[in-house]
Amino acid sequence: MVWDLIRGQFVDVIAWTDDSGDTMCWRFPRQGNEIKYGAQLTVREGQTAVFVNEGRIADIFPPGMYRLETKNLPILSTLQSWPHGFESPFKAEVYFVATRRFPNLKWGTRNPIMLRDREFGPVRLRGFGTYEVRVADPATFLREIVGTDGRFTTDEISEALRNMILTRIATALGAGAIPVLDLAANQQALSEYLTNALKPDFAQYGLELTRLLVENISLPPEVEAALDTRTKMGVIGDLRAYAQFQAAEAMAKAAANPGGAAGAGVGLGAGVALGQQIAATLAHNPWAAAQATPPAPPPPPAAPPPVPPRQWFLAYGGTAHGPIVESALAAEARAGHLTRDTLVWREGLPGWVRAGDVPELAFGLVPNPPPLPGA
Repeated sequence: MVWDLIRGQFVDVIAWTDDSGDTMCWRFPRQGNEIKYGAQLTVREGQTAVFVNEGRIADIFPPGMYRLETKNLPILSTLQSWPHGFESPFKAEVYFVATRRFPNLKWGTRNPIMLRDREFGPVRLRGFGTYEVRVADPATFLREIVGTDGRFTTDEISEALRNMILTRIATALGAGAIPVLDLAANQQALSEYLTNALKPDFAQYGLELTRLLVENISLPPEVEAALDTRTKMGVIGDLRAYAQFQAAEAMAKAAANPGGAAGAGVGLGAGVALGQQIAATLAHNPWAAAQATPPAPPPPPAAPPPVPPRQWFLAYGGTAHGPIVESALAAEARAGHLTRDTLVWREGLPGWVRAGDVPELAFGLVPNPPPLPGA
């Protein structure tokens, strides 16, 4: 037992095997023990080891196997002023950061997003989906998020990330650039737009947003019920024929009423009476007569006054160009004057903004490719 206590004073093997699936950072449990000079450090694929000396980030190790000596601990050696040929045990905190992807993280709207749709007017929308993230800068992630937490999981940061996502989604949907009934057809484009727009926000935490998916955008239940009713009316078509069919069904059910011969006679008589009543109603109903002989259509309404096209201003070459009608923006894009990074303005915008941050322009612009290698 005494030998185990003496041997436990020094750590000579440092490694981390994670089987939790949600741990983003884990601190090696040193428990006051010193790390033996020349100890073996094993960093597996999807991990990065970060040495912290007295609260300051020192050396960072990518995947591989290392023997801890002054030659591969240059920053720690400088911070602790180790002499040449140093072979004594030393103290340092070791954090293992998982750099793999963390998929299937959830996001969703707590409250409906209010927007003005071109067809329905003011509407409320809800949405949900998934996203995946990875640690791109372990030092920034430790400094800005983890701190001294011995085990940091995705649950501890998901709330902050979800709030950033919802802010961007509210801005994109609130602009009303896409009609509500066309959102399903544009979910892929909306997902890509939100992924690119959120990357700088995630980078502040040392994270990379690798993918964001918009799985569903829905209307309130009462609005969906009204749309279902409107769909049913379109499927039914001829309402007079539908009313006659309903009358025939009612007569058949009345005639099939059980209760013996007398009951059958009563049921049959009731069915006939019901049928006669419905037939009389259809015969004397002005609406039914109108269905039988539709009147001549009224004259077409006067054409509404033309809506002036929306005008834009572009900033390139150090000057502002415009006004440019919206239909001419495609030519400006082909000429290279309108890209995602071009500053644009139109009436209604608070000031000059990037074209890539305006949803009605961003969906139609091709992302700028990175420079060629060696250029």
